[in-house]
Amino acid sequence: MTLTPPLTLVSLASGEYVIKGQNILITGATGTGKSFLAQALAKQAIFEGYSARYYRVTRLLEEIKLARLDGSYTKALARISKHALLILDDFGVSNLKPDEVNDLFEVIEERTLSGSTIITAQLPVKEWHAYLGNETIADAMMDRLIYSAHRVEMKGESMRKMLALQ
Repeated sequence: MTLTPPLTLVSLASGEYVIKGQNILITGATGTGKSFLAQALAKQAIFEGYSARYYRVTRLLEEIKLARLDGSYTKALARISKHALLILDDFGVSNLKPDEVNDLFEVIEERTLSGSTIITAQLPVKEWHAYLGNETIADAMMDRLIYSAHRVEMKGESMRKMLALQ
């Protein structure tokens, strides 16, 4: 596991990143423990008294799409953004439609200066811009995410594979 800037998991577990409104970007291959780490950090944040919410990105976008259809879009964004910590799991797993890129940007924008976000992805951060497609939105989203973020790169064999061999 590589942490950038040089940190320890203990320093992340302290929850100071939540107080400072910083993000955590966790990348690595399938099965290396990205979701596990994100959820462990969220459990610690909850233990410290912060509110947290977990979404797989596809589920979040589905919820936003339904909110747009039933007229509750603004309320849905407020509900999603009210938590001190938001986990967006499996970023980059499936292709995004242009309206989904916009919706994801709105979530990130709403959270800027009001909360911390943990994003897990198999895609390295350097590929996120191309993945998002829309250059203007990608620039804006990456600016909001990266400059206040701790990066964690998970390495190694899939934990599922190792457990299956036991």
